[in-house]
Amino acid sequence: MTQIRQARGTVAYIRGLAAEEAACAALVADGWTILARRLRTAAGEIDLAAERNGLLALVEVKARPSLTNAAFALGPAQQARLIAAAEIVLAEHPGWGAAGVRFDVMVVDAAGQVRRIADAFRQQ
Repeated sequence: MTQIRQARGTVAYIRGLAAEEAACAALVADGWTILARRLRTAAGEIDLAAERNGLLALVEVKARPSLTNAAFALGPAQQARLIAAAEIVLAEHPGWGAAGVRFDVMVVDAAGQVRRIADAFRQQ
């Protein structure tokens, strides 16, 4: 049973890396500069930080079998974690986001199709 769980975890990890690669490629194609990947903080991890014209997008990447499933994969607890992680990242990188900061979600389906939900949520 443990080996099956480990195999699923490995497959999920590889799928996540591929989704992040696809998200990065889509952002770069849209004129964004990738500042960082997998920003680890005490509050959690931010998948991507990208900037365009001074606007900082902190990006959560979600990979699911369909874009619809991926779009609904970010719940309130994870949003709170991302906000807390963003506060740490912004304190560590005060020059980022001179023109503003937003949270984007990049959804990736099983075929590698990518969609961005810009300004997906706001801090309350």
